[in-house]
Amino acid sequence: MTQRLTNPPETSIEPKTLVELLRTRAVKQSDDHAYSFMINGKKPSEPLTYGGLDQQARAIASHLQHHKAEGERALLLYPQGLEVIAAFCGSLYAGVIAIPVPPPESGRLKRTLPRLRSIVKDAKATIALTTASIFELIATVKDEFPEFESMRWIDTATINPDLAEEWVDPQVHPDQLAYLQYTSGSTSTPKGVMLTHYNLMHHCRYLKEACGYDTDSVSITWMPYFHDYGLVEGMMVPLYNGHPCYVMSPFAFIKRPLNWLKNISTYKGTHSQAPNFAYDLCIRRIKPQQIAELDLSSWQAAGNAAEPINPQVMAKFMDTFSPCGFKWEAFAPSYGLAENTLLATTKPKGTKPVFLAVQTAAMEQNRVVVADFEQTEGTRILAGCGKKVCDTNITIVNPDTCISCAEDEVGEIWIKDPSVAQGYWQRPDVTKATFCAYIQDTEEGAFLRTGDLGFIHEGELYITGRIKDLIIVRGTNHYPQDIEWSVQELHPALRADYGAAFSVEAEGEERLVVVQEVERRSGNIDTETIIADIRQEIAEQHEIQVYGVVLAKPGNILKTASGKIQRRACRDKFLQGTLTVIADWCENPELSSQYRSLQGEVESLAEKVTASK
Repeated sequence: MTQRLTNPPETSIEPKTLVELLRTRAVKQSDDHAYSFMINGKKPSEPLTYGGLDQQARAIASHLQHHKAEGERALLLYPQGLEVIAAFCGSLYAGVIAIPVPPPESGRLKRTLPRLRSIVKDAKATIALTTASIFELIATVKDEFPEFESMRWIDTATINPDLAEEWVDPQVHPDQLAYLQYTSGSTSTPKGVMLTHYNLMHHCRYLKEACGYDTDSVSITWMPYFHDYGLVEGMMVPLYNGHPCYVMSPFAFIKRPLNWLKNISTYKGTHSQAPNFAYDLCIRRIKPQQIAELDLSSWQAAGNAAEPINPQVMAKFMDTFSPCGFKWEAFAPSYGLAENTLLATTKPKGTKPVFLAVQTAAMEQNRVVVADFEQTEGTRILAGCGKKVCDTNITIVNPDTCISCAEDEVGEIWIKDPSVAQGYWQRPDVTKATFCAYIQDTEEGAFLRTGDLGFIHEGELYITGRIKDLIIVRGTNHYPQDIEWSVQELHPALRADYGAAFSVEAEGEERLVVVQEVERRSGNIDTETIIADIRQEIAEQHEIQVYGVVLAKPGNILKTASGKIQRRACRDKFLQGTLTVIADWCENPELSSQYRSLQGEVESLAEKVTASK
């Protein structure tokens, strides 16, 4: 049963859905600053107030209600900005299941549309909320994608604001699905993680406490809205906590990392999150004279998650930006995944990051043996990912036997918490395997299997790698990110965070291959010496022989939306001979020559296709 509702009733009961939350803020804090968009990463738009956001959301919802869209799935296709926040809230106001997805790009349509098409088919999406420019772009390929033709495309900028008065409250229940968060699809067909209003609201309450948000907080975010880090902590936590949020485009950050830090400095940002690569980019791209103009003393929680955390990058960032007020305590390493709404662990605000030295040889056998930091050989330094977020139940389990691990064992990270999603959309078998795990020796459950490896030491969670990315050679475990970081430290021409280590089968056993991009403006480099140095470094530091090394041009290493290396996609390109190679070496010279021959055929075919056009 529904009813018209102009203003929510006065109540002291805590809102249970995002609809109740925003409606309450629209009444009690109607003129308060909710969001601003940083145009070109620099100039703030007019502030969007809670009252203004509520009106936009009601107008969009009313339009959807006129089309009887309740329960349907709606793509959100927008550039980063305030429009997508209104569309997300508007979908929920209408009882429509929102699907935040990456917008297609004019120069990369062929690369981005297949994934978008697979999401449309999987979710059976019938609506797309978008902008006129994106609609025009999609229209150029509608004939090739009949799924798009059958959808209802709505340019939300054309919706009459007066429709807000016709909105009917759908009386959304907390257990009702709010949105589908699609996984990256880097390793398989994208899967839609089903998240309810309760998941979102419960987790925002967790993050408010665990990350130390208060009445004086200010958020700065450039993480994309279609990634859980950008949507939940970047955009929804500010709404939950009632503090202002400044939204940047990811492209504005990538183009000029200084924009991010200048906005934190100008608007006294207290909370801002990014993957490891972003901190590294700031180190390499921001000049000393620019650093002198910054004031980062307000930054209380510099979230670091979504990809492996490199302790060296953290140390370099501290050394580089401490002169402008950045504090070591501000770093907030965290761990999470969309299947748990967002974070499972984070470092408490105001505490120092924690690191642990462990013996490499023991780690190769899934054992944790603590070492001295002064011991440089045969050790590995791990960054702690913080302590559990509030009451989250985290346990480490042997992924093969499903029996709890001992304290000194590496195992799969399992999570049990109200933040855990409801499963994967229309995937009952995969849902059961991932979300309904039970510990065999205690029968405790149900747990979420994360697919990530790690251990807990003195209450701190440490991540060692992904099960599917783990390189196992002659019975020992090797974590790809460690090998990649070792390689990238060898020469300035080797692009940081643009390498992939993986295994291939050769002569009946698993062997290591490293593909590493070279900086575009590196000039003439001695590739033979660099390859030799890579082989020697890996042999000495990781005690493993390299089977093949490829120095590749930029654009070969693919990443997910959050910056994770798509190692299996790189492996496929290596095996198919479709990498664009600057130089390579292989233990099997015949394989190397075959690879070059295949690559030549691919390049020749590409030239013929281009010429024919």
